[in-house]
Amino acid sequence: MPDKFFDKVYDVNSPEDTRALYDAWATSYETEVAENAYATPGRVARALAGYLDDKAAPVLDYGCGTGLSGVALQEAGFTNVDGMDPSADMLAQARPKGVYRALHEMDLDDPKPIPAESYRAIVCAGVIGPGAAPAGTVDLVLRALPKGGYLALSLNDHAIAAREYETALNQWIDCGAAGLLMRKYGAHLPGQNIKAFVYVLEKKK
Repeated sequence: MPDKFFDKVYDVNSPEDTRALYDAWATSYETEVAENAYATPGRVARALAGYLDDKAAPVLDYGCGTGLSGVALQEAGFTNVDGMDPSADMLAQARPKGVYRALHEMDLDDPKPIPAESYRAIVCAGVIGPGAAPAGTVDLVLRALPKGGYLALSLNDHAIAAREYETALNQWIDCGAAGLLMRKYGAHLPGQNIKAFVYVLEKKK
């Protein structure tokens, strides 16, 4: 029986340990999330589709993992999606799906891994939160967007409880640098009894 990782993911504390965990999880990840009815990729993709009319616009799936979010974006009508992830083993699972224009292995030591203003939208589905990407990722992705670009993301119950993740969003919203278009609570991993907020922000400055 494959190892289960949900009981381990919230215990990792460094980028390197996080990457190692996701490398180890890569081959069984989709089975485990499917067993728990993972809903977030579809929710985030549909949310973005409600605001970005140009489905041929370039979109970055940041923290794409095995490509579940890329599949959801394709199903929502997006046709030019790139993926980026620090786990080479996760990217190896994503590549055969054929839903990405390009896949990029992220250097965790690079403070600006996303080419500036290269994407009309960036998606972070199930990416930002404890056991995954830190709160500073909000700044990283929003700074990479052009004015008028969209960020679609999720924050699950663990991230909301930790507070710094939503604080990072609110710092952009409160000063007018980004506008909050949507914030909706719903299913994330029903099998784990975890829900998530899905957000869509538009960069204003």
